[in-house]
Amino acid sequence: MARALITWGGWEGHQPDVVARLFATWLEEAGMQVQVTDSLSCFDDPADLADLSLIVPVWTMSEIGKEQAENAAAAVASGVGLAGCHGGMCDAFRTNVTWQFMTGAQWVAHPGNDGVNYRVRMTSDHETVNGIGDFDVSSEQYYLHVDPAVKVHAVTDFPVVEGPHSPNGPVEMPVVFTKAWGNGRVYYNALGHQANVIDHGPAAELMRRGLLWAARK
Repeated sequence: MARALITWGGWEGHQPDVVARLFATWLEEAGMQVQVTDSLSCFDDPADLADLSLIVPVWTMSEIGKEQAENAAAAVASGVGLAGCHGGMCDAFRTNVTWQFMTGAQWVAHPGNDGVNYRVRMTSDHETVNGIGDFDVSSEQYYLHVDPAVKVHAVTDFPVVEGPHSPNGPVEMPVVFTKAWGNGRVYYNALGHQANVIDHGPAAELMRRGLLWAARK
């Protein structure tokens, strides 16, 4: 049976425990064996990591050990999938560049903070977004520094809220993207400030598909 590891922690405002349970439910419904932990010690054993089908980090900020990050990166490069959302994957472990290189982006701002009304637009026919129409969200709108190697499948438009970024003019910011890390598939979705943003409707379907797409087949 395919095995998934979900590890959660960090800033409590993102409800990492609730988001982790949501992801576990979707993966179990898809027939996967799921381990959920609130410790980063799960990254200590390279052999166990390499035996997984999927790693799902749900950590905002916090710190990861250098060897732990390298073990996770090696596992993904060997073919283990990596998937996550919002700050739980791309605002985790801000001081670890290996993590940022692997995940493909780093959060830097959310102008207007929570409760910004914005549209998510599909921009490809990739299987993670195909048939899901554009939709509106009221949440944090993530401004990311993004790896130019990623394949973008959904975007949002900046600026919605005025700020020092506004004089640069309109910017299409990735919301959903995929990339390769060695033999592994990496999926990221910028939605998910709290569980109620991604537990229903098209946002939920985007995230559910992304988790399953990334998992090693």
